[in-house]
Amino acid sequence: MFEGLFQPMHLIMIAGIALLVLGPRKLPELGKGLGEGIRGFKSAMAGKEEGTSVELTSESTPRTPTTEN
Repeated sequence: MFEGLFQPMHLIMIAGIALLVLGPRKLPELGKGLGEGIRGFKSAMAGKEEGTSVELTSESTPRTPTTEN
């Protein structure tokens, strides 16, 4: 079904369309942002595997206001 999905001609056409839509100035910025996002995701996954992930804590019961008489 997906045989030959990413042939060289298809990739050239996709790159050409992206260049036309985004322009030559925005394309490098998009690539840089995508690369930083992938690096951040990989480092977050590496931190999770090592057990250094941040755990969120929440209170199960709401606080009740105290009144002084």
